[in-house]
Amino acid sequence: MSIKRTLIGIFRSQEGTSDRAKVPEMKTRYYQLSKDRIWEEVSSTLKKIPGYKVLHEVQSVGEITLEKKTALGRTMDITVSIVSTGPLRSAVDIYSATRGSLGDLGSNYRNILNLYAALDKKLGAYKVTS
Repeated sequence: MSIKRTLIGIFRSQEGTSDRAKVPEMKTRYYQLSKDRIWEEVSSTLKKIPGYKVLHEVQSVGEITLEKKTALGRTMDITVSIVSTGPLRSAVDIYSATRGSLGDLGSNYRNILNLYAALDKKLGAYKVTS
């Protein structure tokens, strides 16, 4: 992680992915799977990642809510959104925010990268590169 991300993290306590992200690793991930199939894969993968606790799942909406505690006792709330973009194509976005008013020193950015790495490891064969 760069020094720039750490400095940005002094003031910002949230991070999210989108299609319009300037940083390539923060762009929405697309997979060649139906929404139901990717839901099963993402849900099972997130439950196996140590340090993250699945709080809530709403399959009809396509959202999974996670929680992670930091070493300093702060709590991070993470929302993983799954959206169908076609019959056999789905998008996965992640939003992570730290509770409290101080910055996160880039920990939300690292959370997103860790979650995407775990998903890409499991679903790499279905990832759409554009």
